[in-house]
Amino acid sequence: MKKILLTALAGIATLAVALTLLAPTLLGFSITKLGAAVEVATGMGAKLACSGRFVSGFSPEQNLEDLASYSPANQLLNLEYDESAQKVSASLLGLGHTSASYREDLGCTLDIGDTGPLDRITFTELAPSDAPWPAGNGAPNTDPEWQQKLDALLAADNAAGFQTRALVLIQDGELVAESYAEGIGPHTPLLGWSMGKSLTAMMIGRLEQLDLVTGEPLPVFTQWKNDARAAITLDDLLHMSSGLAFDETYAPGSDATRMLFNTDSASGVALASPAEHAPGTHFSYSSGTTNLLARWIGKRLGESPQNSVDFFRNEILRPLGMRDTVFELDPSGVFVGSSYIYASARDWARLGQLMLNKGQWQNQQLLSEDWVTRAQAPNSSENEPGYGYQFWLNSNGDELRFPELPAGAYFMLGNRKQVVMISPSTNTVAVRLGWSAGEYPTGANFAQLLPASASTTPEESAAR
Repeated sequence: MKKILLTALAGIATLAVALTLLAPTLLGFSITKLGAAVEVATGMGAKLACSGRFVSGFSPEQNLEDLASYSPANQLLNLEYDESAQKVSASLLGLGHTSASYREDLGCTLDIGDTGPLDRITFTELAPSDAPWPAGNGAPNTDPEWQQKLDALLAADNAAGFQTRALVLIQDGELVAESYAEGIGPHTPLLGWSMGKSLTAMMIGRLEQLDLVTGEPLPVFTQWKNDARAAITLDDLLHMSSGLAFDETYAPGSDATRMLFNTDSASGVALASPAEHAPGTHFSYSSGTTNLLARWIGKRLGESPQNSVDFFRNEILRPLGMRDTVFELDPSGVFVGSSYIYASARDWARLGQLMLNKGQWQNQQLLSEDWVTRAQAPNSSENEPGYGYQFWLNSNGDELRFPELPAGAYFMLGNRKQVVMISPSTNTVAVRLGWSAGEYPTGANFAQLLPASASTTPEESAAR
């Protein structure tokens, strides 16, 4: 027994020495952050591999490649797939153990705390439709010229290593072209990352249209009633100008990584964040803020996961015909609005078209025209006015975010260069989904998807 113990201790010591030498350069983190790094790696590994496998239908090899693009440490993950239980477990160098489980139509959730209420959620199926887009997913009447352009763009992207997975172009309300990488098609739900922020805001717009938002008293959350956070409004949260101190850096132990990969309540981290700036004065991009909005939606709907799922399906998915979309919940039963929405490129395009239609869809006003106008208007912060209600604006004061594109264009944007462009002046919606670890030529590429007569200067766009 003593010999076995000494051997084990020697093994641990050897591992510790190896990690001390390798962590900063090979693994990408300091040895002092080992515990947090293991938590992040295993939490991220279990969650993304689970959704990649059971939502998007990716192979284990593809999942590991996608994970490794974030950190070299993820190459060392041991991912165990339980196909029958639809569950993925992750460990790193024999350390840590995190798992995530898939539930049909709810996607994957980390197995942290009591997830029993998620197992009791029920729903009716969304009936399929063979009608042409946008009402259904029948074969679109594509334009050969645009189709050739999209196919060429996707091929050029992937020859350059950008890993573009889907491109969809909507012009004048018609799906004129779509192009997909191998193994991906019109029904493949793909992770939008922070594009989910825009959808979360649109859910609040839908609540407002149903008269379920008006007269909301302050504080937004009772936990803030006795300090400076009591003055934060729902509008401040929508504009990312709440003034809360939230660490958005994606490093071991940060607010953002704990929120997404290591806790049962994604919104709980930001809820506990202290005030740093006066509300409405300072823009600070914060995924925690969006998860507070998701928490507020849940509260408004009675703090029931069933009610939240029913609202999303009946008020967003069903009327828009979004049959290839999964909005994942955290273990506590609240939508992870900042990050975890998987949707086909066609479904992402539907959301963009709803905004382009000024909130109207199939003769139904899902969002008020006033709300859509406010959503694409600048905020009042002192440092970054070019952000609306969880949408990025092309016009950022005196400059354009993408000079090649119309000033009035605005965007859903997500990590790995996910993009939905909404361009009112050209009546265009364009979608790009992929997995670009570095830069991506969004402006130059999307300029190719505009009509030949499109304008790009502020003066020309304003005149339209």
